[in-house]
Amino acid sequence: MGRIILRLDRLMLENKIPLNDLAAKVGITYVNLSKLKNNHVNAIRFSTLAAICQALDCQPGDILEYVEDEEEE
Repeated sequence: MGRIILRLDRLMLENKIPLNDLAAKVGITYVNLSKLKNNHVNAIRFSTLAAICQALDCQPGDILEYVEDEEEE
């Protein structure tokens, strides 16, 4: 089975927004946003994803990417 990768770090660089500023706009803690940014989560709430999309003016598909596991290829 493949996995979902969060590309939040790339979008933050493109939008030139630091982690603490985005956390404040989204309404979540710096620590939780850092976990999202570094792919250290197993789930994300739709409300959090929607808030990130609003803050970065993007679509969920800009943040989420599906990749196949290497052993399956």
